[in-house]
Amino acid sequence: MKRDIYADLINWKNASNRKPLILGGARQVGKTYILKEFGQKEFDTLAYFNFEENPELGKFFEDTLNAKKILEKLSLYQEKKIDTKNTLIFFDEIQEAPRALSALKYFAEADEPCNIVSAGSLLGVKLRQSSPYPVGKVTELTLYPFSFGEFLDGIGKTRLRRFLNDIENLNPIDDVFHNQLLELLKMYFYIGGMPGAINQYTLDGNLNSVRKIQDDLLHGYEKDFSKHAEANTAMKLTKIWRAMPIQLSKENKKFKFAEIEKNARAREYNEIIAWLEDSGLVYKSYSIQKPHLPLEGYKQENIFKLFLLDVGLLGAMLKLSSKTITGGNILFRVYNGAFTENYTAQELKATGHNNIYYWTSQNSAEVDFVIASQEQIYPLEVKSGTSLQNKSLKVYGQKYPNSVLSRATIKNFKHDGNIRNFPLYAISLFPRLSQ
Repeated sequence: MKRDIYADLINWKNASNRKPLILGGARQVGKTYILKEFGQKEFDTLAYFNFEENPELGKFFEDTLNAKKILEKLSLYQEKKIDTKNTLIFFDEIQEAPRALSALKYFAEADEPCNIVSAGSLLGVKLRQSSPYPVGKVTELTLYPFSFGEFLDGIGKTRLRRFLNDIENLNPIDDVFHNQLLELLKMYFYIGGMPGAINQYTLDGNLNSVRKIQDDLLHGYEKDFSKHAEANTAMKLTKIWRAMPIQLSKENKKFKFAEIEKNARAREYNEIIAWLEDSGLVYKSYSIQKPHLPLEGYKQENIFKLFLLDVGLLGAMLKLSSKTITGGNILFRVYNGAFTENYTAQELKATGHNNIYYWTSQNSAEVDFVIASQEQIYPLEVKSGTSLQNKSLKVYGQKYPNSVLSRATIKNFKHDGNIRNFPLYAISLFPRLSQ
C-alpha cells in the first residue's frame, strides 16, 4: 500500500549526512511493512532483525556498543556478511532492546557508515523506563494511520486523490466530484485509516469484515496495557481508553477526569495519559486563550481534549452502524460531531502539524482547532452540519482583527466574506490555501 512517508524515506536515503532512522507510531499502523518495502525496493539487500520475535538478539549489545563488532555478530547470526554500502539494516521492535537503541549513537559515529533504520511501537513508553536516548544522533519520523488522501490511494481512487492534491485555490469544484469525495469521506469515517481495515475492505468490500478487524485491533491495544504496564496502571489506562469515545460524544469535548472516576484528580491520571500519548494511541489538543506565537507557551496545561488515533476505531468503540454511511450526511453530525472533529485532528497530525490546539474565550466562544504554520497562526472551525453560522469564528476575528479565518464543512470550496471554506475532505489543503 502506498504511503506518503515513503518520500521522506527516500530523502533520508539521499541525505549526505544520513543518521540512523527511528520510525515511531502506534502498533499496526504499518511501520514494519513500509520499512521492509523500502529496503527491498531501494537497496540490494534487506537485513531484518526483530527484537520481539528474537529476544536473544538483544544480547549482542550487552557486551559492546561498538558498531563494527555488532555488525560482525549480526552477520554471523544471519549466516551472511552484511554489505554496509548496499544493505538496509532494519532493527524492528527496538524498544525491546534498550541497549540496541543506545547503540544507534555509535552507528552514527562509526568510521564505516551504514544504512540503518529502526521501528518501535511503544518506544516512548519504554524510554521512560530504560537507557539513554541517542539525542542528536538519529533522524526521527512518525507514521500515522492512513490519511484520507492515502485512503483514496489505498482503495484505488488515485486519480481522485491527484485531483484533490492539485487544487490551488478556493474556487468551487464540480458538484459531481464534490459529492463523490463526500461519499468516500463517509466511507473513510467508517473504515478509518488502519492498514488492516483498509486491506480487508479492498479484499472483500464487506464492512462487517472491516469491523471484525477493528475490534481485534482494539482488543490488542487493551492487551498491550496489561502486557506493558503494572496492574494498577493498566486498569487506569483501560478506564481512560474506554471513556474517550463517550467524552468525545458530548457537546463540550474538554476531557474531564471526574467522568473517569468519582473524585479522580489530574495528578493521578496525567502519567496515564502520557502513556497513551507515548504509545501513539491518543492525540492531545490543548486549550489556549491567547493565540500568540509560540502557541506552546500559551497552552493551558490541564485543559485539553483527547482524540483517538483513528476515526474508524472511534466508530468501532461506539458500535457505529454501517447504515449511517447511506443515511445522507447524518454521519457528520452524530454524537455531536465527534467523528468530524476526531477526523480533523487525525488529518492535521498526518499532514505534519504535530502540535494542535483549540481556542476558548471565557466559555462564550470556542474555535475547534488552532495551528501555527510559517510564523502565522491559523484558526479552523469545524462544522458537522449544514449550517454555516460562525459565531465563535467571528468572535475570534473581532478579538484578533488581522487573523486568517477558516472553516471546514460539508459544503464546497468558497470564500465567504473573510472566511475561507474548506470541504471536510480537503483538510490536507489547510492552511496552504488559506495563505
